[in-house]
Amino acid sequence: MTASTDLDALTDFFNRYGVALTTGDVAAVAACYALPGLVVADTYSFSFASPAAVALSFVGAAPDYRERELVAAHAVIGDVQPVSALLTEVAVEWEFLDGRGRRVPGERYRYLLRSTDDGPAICTVIRTP
Repeated sequence: MTASTDLDALTDFFNRYGVALTTGDVAAVAACYALPGLVVADTYSFSFASPAAVALSFVGAAPDYRERELVAAHAVIGDVQPVSALLTEVAVEWEFLDGRGRRVPGERYRYLLRSTDDGPAICTVIRTP
């Protein structure tokens, strides 16, 4: 097993993650994470050590997406860098679609992914400007 830099595999992974986020499928969101996991932004950071903690962290995301009428998320993958034998850093800019099919700009993140037997898993998320 080696660090995944295959764009098709990364695109598939982030597509599944985006669907889970926008549909509020917190169990599927949790399944995308390696544990323990970490989220870091300028003004906050938090970690989680169980699937339940991941799910709880994202429980508020779906209502926010619904309030903003966002129905789909698309990950635009930028820079992909292998970090070690099993770790890859991936820059992602999220684009959203609203219920009328209009593109809505999203946010940018850097993800540290670990290659596992089941595919990529998120270790760390860093919100970037």
